[in-house]
Amino acid sequence: MTTVQTTVPPPPAAVRPKVVARAGLYGVLAVNVAVVTVFFVQAGFASNALIVIGRLLGLYGALLMAFQLLLVARLPWLDRRIGMDRLTSWHRWVGFGLLWTLLGHAVFITFGYADSSGLGPVSQLVDLAETVEGVLRAVVALVLILVIGGVSARYARRRLAYETWHFIHLYTYLAVVLAFTHQVAVGTTFTASSLATAYWYGVWGVALGAVALGRLVLPLWRNMRHQLRVSAVVPESDNVVSIYMTGRDLDRLPARAGQFFLWRFLTKDRWWQANPFSLSAAPDGRTLRLTAKTAGDGTAGLRHLKVGTRVFAEGPYGAFTAMHRTRPESVLIAGGVGVTPIRALLEEVQGHAVVIYRVSTDRDAVLYDELRELAQAKGAELHLVSGPVTPDKLAAHELVRLVPDIGDRDVFLCGPPPMMNAVLGSLRELNVPKQQIHFERFSLAG
Repeated sequence: MTTVQTTVPPPPAAVRPKVVARAGLYGVLAVNVAVVTVFFVQAGFASNALIVIGRLLGLYGALLMAFQLLLVARLPWLDRRIGMDRLTSWHRWVGFGLLWTLLGHAVFITFGYADSSGLGPVSQLVDLAETVEGVLRAVVALVLILVIGGVSARYARRRLAYETWHFIHLYTYLAVVLAFTHQVAVGTTFTASSLATAYWYGVWGVALGAVALGRLVLPLWRNMRHQLRVSAVVPESDNVVSIYMTGRDLDRLPARAGQFFLWRFLTKDRWWQANPFSLSAAPDGRTLRLTAKTAGDGTAGLRHLKVGTRVFAEGPYGAFTAMHRTRPESVLIAGGVGVTPIRALLEEVQGHAVVIYRVSTDRDAVLYDELRELAQAKGAELHLVSGPVTPDKLAAHELVRLVPDIGDRDVFLCGPPPMMNAVLGSLRELNVPKQQIHFERFSLAG
């Protein structure tokens, strides 16, 4: 039997969703920086240059803080186009910019007033905190941001449990409230005119509203609507398990192959743990399935979940979907348990596909039988690549051997970080255009 493969063109302007979203975020920030600067100039300058610089840094810091909230709000429109991992990366870098901006604000303001009063910098800061409304709240907010910045540094982050880091990170919201009330109390720029005041409240209303919508309202509403429960727990190997879930109106859940959820299984010992797992099968409107490696304290209990367990799922999240394909044909590269979103994507992608599955040994190839059957049904090529890490079996020359026209295909990549980094290096060596390479790393913020 000969399989006839039809060429399916990519959707029109396939690169646009990501580009438009990214340009939109940059544009929103740039416009607001310009507006803040105009309001600052209209409000007039202080006689002391240090105070002028300090106030301007404070305004830019407040704007960055509002922008931070937008980045971590998990708004579906942004997340589907940019991806939580990239939004989290931007959140990290904006966070360090915010830290230095607010630190500069405190230093310039303190030294500026100290220059006018003749007090030392420490005495001047204490005097401002004791005599000027809102300054003490600003000092507390700055201390909180310094602590959060410290635990978010890579060295500290690697040594903290996610739950501990997340709990400390929640103090960001307290810092936001304190900083906002400080601005209301002493910020002359946004009280100089009714237009400036309306703008200031509008910016913070949008930022806080986005967080409330994305982090609270949408998850609660979706879980009340869909009522997810575990329907089956199926071991795939000694340390991998698949969990099937059913619920109400799942055909209305806006999930796509390649996306993930933050899953909470509402048992006595797990309800407080949220783990990011990709869907390992394309949503069919009736069931959802995740497949996870049960290694470590956070996931070992998954194989013991009971049928009927209630599930609280936040999502769907991620831009690792066919929405961003730019070419009619594709390559799907999976490593280890990273096969889960790849297996789901294979169901959804159109056009000819080549699947490369990298594992240490053949027995580590979970879901391989499903992949083989699915590849046969879709006329896709499937390559199981097994063996030790060296020599590199996904080096540039090996990829070209398996997929001679890889430069003319979209490449979807998911696997352990070292494997992904190695493959990304191979793709750069082969000059595969960046817009044709799609990958996502699980990294959570806030």
